[in-house]
Amino acid sequence: MQISKDLYGLVVCGGQSSRMGTDKSLLVYYDKPQRYYVSEMLRPSCEEVFLSCSSEQVTDLSAEYKVVIDFPEYHQIGPIAALLTAFSTFPGKDFLVIGCDYPLITTNVLSCFLENLGKPASAFFNHDNKYEPLLAWYSRDCAPLLKAFFNRNEFSLQHFLRSVEAQKYYPQDDKVMTSVDTPEAYQNMKLVLNQQNIK
Repeated sequence: MQISKDLYGLVVCGGQSSRMGTDKSLLVYYDKPQRYYVSEMLRPSCEEVFLSCSSEQVTDLSAEYKVVIDFPEYHQIGPIAALLTAFSTFPGKDFLVIGCDYPLITTNVLSCFLENLGKPASAFFNHDNKYEPLLAWYSRDCAPLLKAFFNRNEFSLQHFLRSVEAQKYYPQDDKVMTSVDTPEAYQNMKLVLNQQNIK
């Protein structure tokens, strides 16, 4: 992949992870916590990569990774807070946004996605006919639209992507959109990954 000058990567570390019972971004699928694994996956295609987190998560972060902390006015409104903060902090940049609960995403998958973008936004589209807002690309044109969305007290990125008719991306294998949100799903995913390594 070629680095895009105006593309920033945003690794969304997530909120309280209530169903998981622990911070999903700290789970280890490969050789390091997922927040760092995803960050390094984005580096070949992004000018800069940032971990997006809440103020409560900052103390747990490694100093070698750049961080964007959700602005206080966006406290507890979901992942839209990450984008609103990022666009305000880095105006004029596009963002490739990846959540920490998609362990089957790879650099090759992202490379194919980045070759099929459409403004103002593009996102993976799943078999339930829904966008994956945290497997998505948001152009700088989304910044004022998102802010207007927030000002109307609308916080769903799913609804936002539908409202702007974001381009739908259908990956070659929809398993890459598998989201891990519970302890049981995490253990099952670890088994799947271990079996793949054995093969």
